Amino acid sequence: MKKFDVESNTRKLTGIAAGIVFALLLAFSLFQLYTGAFGQYTAYIQRTVHLGFALTLIFFLFPAKKSTVRNSVPWYDMILILLSIVVCAYWPLFYDTLVQHIGTISTTQLIIGSIAILLVLEASRRAVGLPITIIAVCFLLYAYLGPYMPGMFAHRGLTLHQLVDSMFFTTEGILGTPLQVSSTYIFLFLLFGAFLVQTGVGNYFNDLAITIAGKRIGGPAKVAIFSSALQGTISGSSVANTVTTGSYTIPLMKKLGYHRNFAGAVEAAASTGGQIMPPVMGAAAFLMVEFAGVSYWTIAKAAIIPAILYFSGIWIMTHFEAKKMGLLGLPADQIPKYNVVLKKLHLLIPILVIVVLLFQGFSIERTALYGILSTIIVSLFLKDTRINFTKFIEALTSGARTALGVASATACAGIIVGVVTKTGLGLKLGNSLVSIAGSISTNVQMQLMLTLVFTMITSLIIGMGSPTTANYIITSTIALPAILALNDMLPVAIPVLAGHMFVFYFGIIADITPPVALAAFAATGISGGNPIRTGVNASKLAIAAFIIPYMFVLQPQLLMIDTTFFEVLLVLVTAVAGMVAVGAGMIGYWYTKLNWIFRIISVIGGLMLMYPGLYTDIGGVIIFVFMLITQFISNRNQSKGEPPAQVATN
Repeated sequence: MKKFDVESNTRKLTGIAAGIVFALLLAFSLFQLYTGAFGQYTAYIQRTVHLGFALTLIFFLFPAKKSTVRNSVPWYDMILILLSIVVCAYWPLFYDTLVQHIGTISTTQLIIGSIAILLVLEASRRAVGLPITIIAVCFLLYAYLGPYMPGMFAHRGLTLHQLVDSMFFTTEGILGTPLQVSSTYIFLFLLFGAFLVQTGVGNYFNDLAITIAGKRIGGPAKVAIFSSALQGTISGSSVANTVTTGSYTIPLMKKLGYHRNFAGAVEAAASTGGQIMPPVMGAAAFLMVEFAGVSYWTIAKAAIIPAILYFSGIWIMTHFEAKKMGLLGLPADQIPKYNVVLKKLHLLIPILVIVVLLFQGFSIERTALYGILSTIIVSLFLKDTRINFTKFIEALTSGARTALGVASATACAGIIVGVVTKTGLGLKLGNSLVSIAGSISTNVQMQLMLTLVFTMITSLIIGMGSPTTANYIITSTIALPAILALNDMLPVAIPVLAGHMFVFYFGIIADITPPVALAAFAATGISGGNPIRTGVNASKLAIAAFIIPYMFVLQPQLLMIDTTFFEVLLVLVTAVAGMVAVGAGMIGYWYTKLNWIFRIISVIGGLMLMYPGLYTDIGGVIIFVFMLITQFISNRNQSKGEPPAQVATN
């Protein structure tokens, strides 16, 4: 975790410093619970207090360099801590004066705002990573040097006073929408996840997954897929999910006979998908509530079919790989008894509570609070799941610790959003992408496809090393306008939610896309495999994630937008059938091994089934049936004329 996840690379403090950090973490969570239950303070106070806790704790916990001493806080970090407190206390202390003079700042406020910007940049560098910090600095330079920019990217430019004012003394910069979501929705759901962990629900997910999938062909790989999908409910980090479930599943897969690069890839691909798994998705999904202007229930509902297709694709390919290698499932003595699993079934009640409340239209904050309360109540049913006072405090502190990376990322991303808002850069970039696509082809549909490809590449590049939250904020600000700009030329407009889901998906799968595939790299720490080969295998297993976003832009029924049950059913059936064909072609096995010609045919047929349209569906069905018949005949002839293949033992 510490090697591949920046957010886990913290100091191990002792003595007074450890006590101060503990008190701050506890106070941070109690503040968020109080405002969630009894109402938030005004926007500036709520967000600056949230930011103040985050900055202070980051400079306590995160070293300036990985190689620095971990058990003490150096003098320069103590200065940064004091500056964080002063800067973030400025708004609550002088609130009345500041709101009366919005739009103009004094020299003192210029200094305060400048320090705030520098503190946010440094905190995000430490807690999130260098990529997002570099991007934010480039955007600040762009805002200041506007008159010197070339061509269409030139603008009037912002003076230093204007820049600092917009970044810290309005809600268009650091204190903007991203930080607002972090200080409300996201924090409470991170607390919900922390309380779930204290009940032992993570281990229960593993047991449940083993019980359901352990005996099947290639059992451990399917356990990894199932448990990682469940773990996504309590973890918004691809790396954390990979390490948590992978520490158990990857050794099992290797023991069964899977190659270490494939075993690590299965876990990385499945764990990355945890962020798209409803009902509680990654932190970026909560940002989408504000950015797309829809309810969280609408987002969770829209994500159901894409999530099913994503995990179905991984499941199908691991199944074909196991069949090709002759791998069995786990022996009976390694499968938990059904009565043991059923005994703790009540641990899933809080997740059910979340689903019901979201469906009933409860606010996100209220839903999260009831989720936490229900977790505490159901934990009391059994002694080994019970949340006592010690576990209660541990949940509060661990939840606050988890929120630090999100808070710094959203604050830093607010700088980028603020610059885009002030300079109109998002519209300019969108128009430039559309212009490039238009110069290549005059066909509107082809322009759309090219624009989607350019947006995908942008999302993947920005996602290399950036957390999903920051990636989504940046791409939805600078790349999404390009997709939506085509609506005036298209016969049927692309729904706004489909565009947001497009960049959201590619921001997530950047974690398994080489060369910087953080989740795949983390998996190799357990599997002992090659990072690049593991990343390539993970990308192959998650091929659905590279196809599905195009599908729901072209066919919004996948997101349950303006559709009927039978339309959704038809889309789902053809898409799953397409995933079977694509998976067989990618792995090179169906009922028997496929040569390269049949592999290509299988992939083409699968893509035709997944691409929306009557004629492509008909063509895909013909190819699918052809492959089924030829594979069935080949398998029957092989079973008659050859001895049975040797099967790997457990």
